[in-house]
Amino acid sequence: MPEAVARLKDIRRRMDDDRPEIHHDDTEAGELTIIEQRLSGFEILYREAWLRKLVILAVLALIWEIYGRTLNNDLLFPTFSATILAFFTGLMDGTLPAAAWSSGKVLLMGYGLGIVLAATLTALAMASRIGTDFLETMTSMFNPLPAIALLPLALIWFGLGNASLVFVLVHSVTWAIALNTHSGFLGVSRTLKMVGRNYGLRGPAFIMKILIPAAFPSILTGLKIGWAFAWRTLIAAELVFGVSSGSGGLGWFIFENKNMLDIPKVFAGLLTVIIIGLVVENLIFRTIERRTIERWGVQH
Repeated sequence: MPEAVARLKDIRRRMDDDRPEIHHDDTEAGELTIIEQRLSGFEILYREAWLRKLVILAVLALIWEIYGRTLNNDLLFPTFSATILAFFTGLMDGTLPAAAWSSGKVLLMGYGLGIVLAATLTALAMASRIGTDFLETMTSMFNPLPAIALLPLALIWFGLGNASLVFVLVHSVTWAIALNTHSGFLGVSRTLKMVGRNYGLRGPAFIMKILIPAAFPSILTGLKIGWAFAWRTLIAAELVFGVSSGSGGLGWFIFENKNMLDIPKVFAGLLTVIIIGLVVENLIFRTIERRTIERWGVQH
């Protein structure tokens, strides 16, 4: 060890001879200390992502309240406080929970069927070239087609019922999930596949232990996009469907209160849509991401 230290000092000395503008002071190892610096309260709080997002929401609510009071016209733009009052009124009388539950049931049916159909198409695409060509052709045809544009046909084919809404939801969900899942499978490295083969993995075991974990970031992205498409399509479809049937979920709640010029309730319905979106994104999908992608270490 002393010889190694002497050798390092000799190398440094020769480097200093070549670069006279560089000066080094030799320090004994015992003189080195680790300096610990306590984080301030602001730095500790700033590290919390949920708190940063909460601050952003609070700032947006404050801007909303200021603009609403400046405009001073509830028919055009109610204040945040008026919207919150209408929101809690809807919660207490049960109209908002009933509307949200009605929308949620239809959404789960359409979203679940879309996931099953997307998984089937992706499995066919991974199994054969014909399946790949079929998926790519169908995705190119139907992915750019707005789901709400199919609602008039759905009403003719399936009548005034939830089946029409489920049909357009399946269309809005399927192609985004299938496209992202297929791209994720194709992006799995050959090295990782060879590792799975070397461990003797075949068939379903190979898919479950190699392909799905490696492609799960793309799969989860597809699930998020499919959820967003489905939620937007459902609210828009309920506006049309609600007009036709006289009942519905949050879309009908928004349309009905617009006709009665109760704009704070319209904003309360929109706020409910936003809150549900935030809960699904930040609680459900974020929990799945933390327990899968981050734990597996497949994404930095």
